Amino acid sequence: MGAKIKVVERKGKTFFEQLYLIEIFKGMAVTVGHFFRNLRDNSNLYVRHYPEVKPEITPRWRGRHRLTLHEDGSIKCVACFMCQTNCPSECIMIEAGEREDGVSEKMPVKFEIDLLECIYCGYCVEACPMDAIRMDSGVFSVTSSNRENMMIGIAELIEPPGAFNEDEYQKGVG
Repeated sequence: MGAKIKVVERKGKTFFEQLYLIEIFKGMAVTVGHFFRNLRDNSNLYVRHYPEVKPEITPRWRGRHRLTLHEDGSIKCVACFMCQTNCPSECIMIEAGEREDGVSEKMPVKFEIDLLECIYCGYCVEACPMDAIRMDSGVFSVTSSNRENMMIGIAELIEPPGAFNEDEYQKGVG
């Protein structure tokens, strides 16, 4: 009882088949055909007119980070290092300092997130016991021309550009 073997004839033995010129021209014919068809009638194209029309953002979408504040305007973060410890990409750097306003013992003196290293997993949000960090800023386009601008500090985390108003966000979610 031997195994049945099927011999498949190998194609591409001639010189022209080995050059793949015919296949290249076939592929280019399909591409050029699509180009001219779409040039004549572009009503079937799916295009997002990005800067003018913003994409729909669901409430569970994880965007750029933001830090939340208490009602009195003080930062909710108590510098417990839970977000920094839980971050798999190690992109969060926190330095703790003594808090003067009596809300808690510590507060972050330095809180930086390297957006180029961040994988936007949301583990920092899940680990935070004070609900101080969130990823619902509404910023969906994070770009820069240099690396220094991708390191965001406390000022950028408290007031992210294009951020949702807290009341408007709660209306949209709830």
